[in-house]
Amino acid sequence: MRFDRQTRDGAAVTAAALAARLVVALWAAGRFPPAADGTYYHAIAKRVAEGEGYTWVWPDGVVTYAAHYPIGYPAILGALYAVFGAKPVVAMVVNAVLGALGAFAIHRLAWPMMTPRRALAAGLVVALHPALVPYTAALMTEGVTAAWLAIACALAAEARLQDHPWRWRSLSGIVMGIATLTRPQVLVLAPLLGALSTREIKVYPRVMSAIVVSVISVACCLPWTARNCVRMNRCALVSVNAGWNLLIGEESESGAWGEIQVPEACREVWDEAAKDACFERAARERIASSPGRWLTKIPTKLAVTFDYYGAAPWYLHTSNAAAFPDRAKLALGVLETVVSRVLLVAALVASVRAPGARSKAKLALVLLGVVFGLTVHAWVALLVLALLTALVPIHPEDSPLLPWSVAVIVATAATHAVFFGAGRYGLVVVPFVSALAFLPPRTKSASPPNTSFKNSSSKA
Repeated sequence: MRFDRQTRDGAAVTAAALAARLVVALWAAGRFPPAADGTYYHAIAKRVAEGEGYTWVWPDGVVTYAAHYPIGYPAILGALYAVFGAKPVVAMVVNAVLGALGAFAIHRLAWPMMTPRRALAAGLVVALHPALVPYTAALMTEGVTAAWLAIACALAAEARLQDHPWRWRSLSGIVMGIATLTRPQVLVLAPLLGALSTREIKVYPRVMSAIVVSVISVACCLPWTARNCVRMNRCALVSVNAGWNLLIGEESESGAWGEIQVPEACREVWDEAAKDACFERAARERIASSPGRWLTKIPTKLAVTFDYYGAAPWYLHTSNAAAFPDRAKLALGVLETVVSRVLLVAALVASVRAPGARSKAKLALVLLGVVFGLTVHAWVALLVLALLTALVPIHPEDSPLLPWSVAVIVATAATHAVFFGAGRYGLVVVPFVSALAFLPPRTKSASPPNTSFKNSSSKA
């Protein structure tokens, strides 16, 4: 059977991504035990695999129902642990497969807007990115979430190709539902995903598509919500940690996570959901009493989220400092920072070469972004990139890569401006910024390099 170039290149991207991640998984297996939040994801997944459900065993032997961490990732791991055994390497292989599918999705999204060579480069950069590949060893959700978001958008893009798109649109909603069960705050992107799943310009079809995808995404979560209503005495959509995170962000002076100072009113509240609600009330009261102080923390939160990711070196060093000492941590951190900054600057330059008038204001914004991208605060450059990308005119046959990238960046920034930041949370934007770096220059009237989005799916 003969395959067209898109299929061959997509397969090459997927193979490269999977091979690189499986090498990391094989290297890390038995060497890097679960660490940080990964300890809890692994423990929850083991209990799920053993038929105990999402419950927690306290030091005194008491078992309680829990919902602090989102259920999506440990549920997937638990299902596989039940078959293959509760070994961290199983989770690493899951990370590898999802990461490879995410790279494939990025190539798929890039193809209609780029030359074949640029689309292949975009896919391969995501496949081999030094911030993403080593994180395969981490039993954490940020890399997985990035993959789910890329896959969901690629399915929405496929819906745009079809004369009967509802199957693909529904699949994109299901994947967004899984992403929400993994990282609840991404649910805000579901309406946009639905709107992007149609090539219709009229408002009504876009609104209906947005509603359908949003409803499907929420419906995927409702069984778990019902469980929380019964077991947690609180109808939380996915997890009961928003209050914790809001209070941490309100207390933090560094913008990052810190040990929570339990408010007096919450010290005798032991129920997990009730304590989270108590923390939320305390945080809201403090914010309302001094909103200016809370707002001034936002730049610091964004800085710790986007200036330096460092998720993989941090996790590997935390898990096993002997196997991944300070020197290795520094080397990997430098490598991923250099690559990430180069791609960010390239994306800024690509944005000014894209369609639209090259006004002095636009050029000034690009210059501002490049300066920050090459110095300390990449978060400024990233927000500039989101603004410039939002201003790029979209061809009716284009893939939804540009608006989706903007939405992911803005949603991630908004989430951690409200709560607190960490470099690992910024990983979600990495595949999309990497793809934007390869956008080709086009004139206002030019068609996408690979003809049209619909034609890009034709088979040889």
